[in-house]
Amino acid sequence: MDASEWDVLAPPAHTVDIAEETLTLSPLTLGELPALIRAVRPFIAQLGGEPDWWALFCDHADSLLTALAIASRQPLPWVEALALDDALKLASALFEANADFFMQRVAPGFDRLAQRLAARLPGATPSPV
Repeated sequence: MDASEWDVLAPPAHTVDIAEETLTLSPLTLGELPALIRAVRPFIAQLGGEPDWWALFCDHADSLLTALAIASRQPLPWVEALALDDALKLASALFEANADFFMQRVAPGFDRLAQRLAARLPGATPSPV
């Protein structure tokens, strides 16, 4: 395996400077997922491609702020106190830190699981995912 293949399995953490602090961002752990999923459920369909952060904020401010706090591992009041430009920078950095991991590692795993389950269930049809 070369270095880029290992990065898919265990993506490296990266840092970003937000509000005079240097945050180390890394993909979420299994234990962090339930709370994040609850927070993003209202707007998950809008996260594909390049999200429109303004629209997300206008339509789902509380959920988005909660998701940013969970994903950044920062207290909600810290996220709420961010300047708008820092909040957008944080949202973009967190999306990038986790999107690659989910698209390259998690989504294909769910696809394989769905195919295996469909093959075992009588009369089941494979998911179009």
